[in-house]
Amino acid sequence: MARNRAYLDYNASAPLIPAARDAVVQALELTGNPSSVHQEGRATKAILEAARRDVAALVNAKADHVVFTSGATEAASTLLTPNYVMGRAAMRLSRLYVSASEHPCILAGGQFHADQVEKVPVDGQGLLDLTRLRALLESHDRNEGLPLVAVQAANNETGVLQPIETIGALVKEFGGLFVVDAVQAAGRIPLDITTCSADYLILSSHKIGGPKGVGAIVAISDLVMPKALVRGGGQEKGHRAGTEALPMIAGFGAAARVADERLKSEGWRPRHREAIERGIRAIAPDAIIYGEMAERLPNTTFFALADIKAETVQIAFDLAGIALSAGSACSSGKVGPSHVLAAMGHGEGMGGLRVSTAPETSEADIAQFLDALKDIVARRDRLKPAAADAA
Repeated sequence: MARNRAYLDYNASAPLIPAARDAVVQALELTGNPSSVHQEGRATKAILEAARRDVAALVNAKADHVVFTSGATEAASTLLTPNYVMGRAAMRLSRLYVSASEHPCILAGGQFHADQVEKVPVDGQGLLDLTRLRALLESHDRNEGLPLVAVQAANNETGVLQPIETIGALVKEFGGLFVVDAVQAAGRIPLDITTCSADYLILSSHKIGGPKGVGAIVAISDLVMPKALVRGGGQEKGHRAGTEALPMIAGFGAAARVADERLKSEGWRPRHREAIERGIRAIAPDAIIYGEMAERLPNTTFFALADIKAETVQIAFDLAGIALSAGSACSSGKVGPSHVLAAMGHGEGMGGLRVSTAPETSEADIAQFLDALKDIVARRDRLKPAAADAA
């Protein structure tokens, strides 16, 4: 009999929800191009704009300030550029400031040269060093251009929440632009672009139960926008050329609508995270839970076991029927320490394991995880005397 599997890797990708699947299928059956003016084109345009309204509503934005992209990475590459426009007037941004624990698509710096990108340190809990950021912004040479700051609302590995409102206010004090990577936060905690001091949010469909291959830039205003990365036609008001991927966008809109409804009703509660962490502490008292003293996403635990590599533990969990990550999904296949842990001062450790849940995660899933953890720790402890004797 096949073993039941427990999926505990929602930060990597959430399963496609039924509403999103239905929206994708319905859009696939339509023929028209949203840019066409005939009846078939207008029908697809209506679906496109309905999805735009649903995505905007998730973060309390205006629908016409949403630009659909192929995903969060493209959105980041578009926003992280020295070249912006205010209306028809060119604007120059001369330097990019990012936290040292950012997602790789932000750390890559987009269209900035490497020597134009400044990493801002974080503390042992993963929180941005605001004193250092202030010092960097104070010394920024505005004669060369404005500063651009990009920070995650929630870290994809630890779930640590940055004080976005405070960071945004600091950026505004020095006349800069502020990009917030909201990929992990959107749909899990309330986000309001009108109050969080962000100029732009980056969103991703598949993190909230929509299809893969679609994301969005959400702007507080369309007065100041980056020069288009993908140029050609006039789609997305000229901000992103190419015929829109209507089925994917329709699914994104449906997922955003469901996520917004969930936030406004029961929301995401930390009970799964608390149960998981209580169990980890009981089974492995020497375990480290990273960022546990900071405010975190309600669904994320990033932990390490002493004397055993995260990759080894991940494989053991997979064999036990449990899906979780050793770090972020974009880098968990690589051997080496997590750059997030290194930024937090834990670069010499054994790596970390990320458990990420959703409201639909069951108590049976958590019990299966804890049972597997007991077996892994028991095997580790049995091997310790043998390793000591061999030494």
